[in-house]
Amino acid sequence: MEYSEQLMQQVWEKARANTDTSPDLWREDECGAWINRRHYGDTDSDFGWKIVNVSAGGPDTLENLRAFHHRNAYDTGGQRAKCQVTADRTGVAAFERTSERRNRNV
Repeated sequence: MEYSEQLMQQVWEKARANTDTSPDLWREDECGAWINRRHYGDTDSDFGWKIVNVSAGGPDTLENLRAFHHRNAYDTGGQRAKCQVTADRTGVAAFERTSERRNRNV
């Protein structure tokens, strides 16, 4: 489905912002996977993302739409995210910050 640039931006702004990165360019989806604003629809990118309707049969309105890494999905019946990709924080202590953005398969 095609969405207007305005709606894509509004869905983007609903994704989790991180204080360590530019929220205009980087966000995390519900699975914690890094997504990049410029990579919308790019399934070849490690940071590509898509818009998912999380309501069972509901309309494509802002309330029902969320940003997900292109390999992640949402189970409308179980009402939960289906995560295949998440951020890779291997080797990073809980109290440490890193500027490197990596994803890994779950």
